[in-house]
Amino acid sequence: MEPLRVLVADDEAGMRHSIARALRHFTLRLPVVDDDIGFQVEAVESGEAALERIAAAPPDILLLDHKMGGITGIDVLEQLRDKSLDMLVIMITAFATIETAVRATKCGAFDFIAKPFTPEELKETLRKTASHLLAQRQARMLAEEKRRVRFDFIRVLGHELKAPLGAIENFLYLIRAHQAGPDVAAYDEFVDRCMARAEGMRKLIADLLDLTRIESGQKQRDLAEVHLGDIAQTSVEGMQPAAAQHNISVHLEREGTLLLTGDRGELEIILNNLISNAIKYNRDGGTVHVRLKGESDRILIEVADTGIGLAPEDAARLFHDFVRIKNSATRHVLGSGLGLSIVKKIAQLYDGTVGVESRPGEGSTFRVALPRQHAAT
Repeated sequence: MEPLRVLVADDEAGMRHSIARALRHFTLRLPVVDDDIGFQVEAVESGEAALERIAAAPPDILLLDHKMGGITGIDVLEQLRDKSLDMLVIMITAFATIETAVRATKCGAFDFIAKPFTPEELKETLRKTASHLLAQRQARMLAEEKRRVRFDFIRVLGHELKAPLGAIENFLYLIRAHQAGPDVAAYDEFVDRCMARAEGMRKLIADLLDLTRIESGQKQRDLAEVHLGDIAQTSVEGMQPAAAQHNISVHLEREGTLLLTGDRGELEIILNNLISNAIKYNRDGGTVHVRLKGESDRILIEVADTGIGLAPEDAARLFHDFVRIKNSATRHVLGSGLGLSIVKKIAQLYDGTVGVESRPGEGSTFRVALPRQHAAT
């Protein structure tokens, strides 16, 4: 980490030199940063010179003498008060009265150190100040990151809702204009497409609610011993109508003991998402193999398809929020782009892992490994 810049403003040459000497080889390791922190010291002899130096290049920490020839340290603080500088001020004073402390604090001083002070006292004051300064900066970075993520989330969500709403609106305009003539049955296709788009939006909202509950830690979890084979059988049976529309065969293979501690609803979400994707991104007449294997301390879930497959660069980002691979082969596939992200987050609740192997044009194999024993978090 770059050293913190310290500006010393004191009209005593001996004090300036003593501070520079004490901090020359001084380093800290603080909890807020996993690195050694050093200090680069500059010194000026007056408040006026301090203001000029700060205007040119603000330091990280200002060691400011209260009484100097010319303007005082309080005067310097008052002139800096409205500048919103990313800097903390330590007042150096031989007259540590309550009135001085109150006024300096109101003007923005972070801490005080009284003359005469030892190198150890100086270093301890610098340690507290540096810790606070870096914690402030880290908090601002996190707040900015939170704002950026929220903006990106809303932007992507707006885009994901705009497309189906636009499609529904267009079909409704066609219906209102009696585009297909007087025969009511001629509009069935328009209605079916509207309903498919509405179902897609409903799935997106459901996925968003699942994602929010998981990430906020507010999802109610009902952990018990469950049989993953039974859950998988239910998921496969529920997906058969969708598979039959494209003549896709779905096979379930079970090996070993498949009991584990888990939330049945969460495990259903994992299996439903994996099997649904294997069907949606498959080719007509293709196959899906769902394999469960019980090992000594974990259960492996493997869902393999004979579908369109993925390029390596697409596979690397597949488990992120709102990621959908868009190309000529996937243009017709509707989805929220959240299913695999939710699968990953649920697997992480179990201290499990997720992964994918895929080759374009040959299919994909998704794998989830879940420990048998899991404590609620």
